[in-house]
Amino acid sequence: MLEAAGLARSTYHCALANPKGPTRPELRARVAEIFGRLPNGVGRRQIAMGLRAVDGARIADKTVLKMMREMGLRCGIRRETDCHGYNPYRGVVGETFGNALGRDFEADGPWRKMGTDATESRLPFGKAHLAPVYDFGSKEIVAHAISPHADLAQQEEMLAMLMAAKPEGASPIPRSDMGRQHRHATYVRSLAENGFTQSMSRKGDCIDDGATEQVFGHLKDEFFRGRDWDDFESFKRDLEAYIDHWNRVRRQVKLKGPTPVEFREQALREAA
Repeated sequence: MLEAAGLARSTYHCALANPKGPTRPELRARVAEIFGRLPNGVGRRQIAMGLRAVDGARIADKTVLKMMREMGLRCGIRRETDCHGYNPYRGVVGETFGNALGRDFEADGPWRKMGTDATESRLPFGKAHLAPVYDFGSKEIVAHAISPHADLAQQEEMLAMLMAAKPEGASPIPRSDMGRQHRHATYVRSLAENGFTQSMSRKGDCIDDGATEQVFGHLKDEFFRGRDWDDFESFKRDLEAYIDHWNRVRRQVKLKGPTPVEFREQALREAA
């Protein structure tokens, strides 16, 4: 068999004397714990950043991927869905604003550039809508509202949370689409009175909202996939917990390891 395979006898006996063991067995329990934080698991980068930041481990992302394969751990993979039904555009109503940000989603600190949008979920109990505000600098969901209805009341709830969280002296530019709620006089006035400069994407151009849309992509992978809820309250409770996980536990590659809250707190301390 060795002759047919073109292998030396020494290669066979070396492998026999040194059987392959599991990769980094001392870290397996932590890998399993980090992976299990979300119902659909987390990817190799989240696990690697957690091991490096919390455990002080020197480990590469590829090594974590190898460990996950050995342990049979596989997180959800993004797939196209059939749900494309929600469209907040209702023609030319209310006030519109120019595309002040263009497609420049980079921000050199928190509370400078933001994105907001709404996503609809069709669940066994009916529809549910999430309206978050996403900070491009810190990658934090700084405000949100979860409601059975995509209406002005939901936006007012989200705005109240946003204004309560806004640091003194901050003048952010929030990007939104041309949805009717974002052009309503109450919405526009609330932003203007609190030092926000409104920016809107171009109609029918989803790439203008790409930074916010990627949050919804992660949400579908990590929170929704393979799950159902029988009532709105349990869904809202679990989604609130996921948003807290996103802000305080989920580490960000683009921030080079910190969680959004860690990054924001450090940035504001340095600016003070």
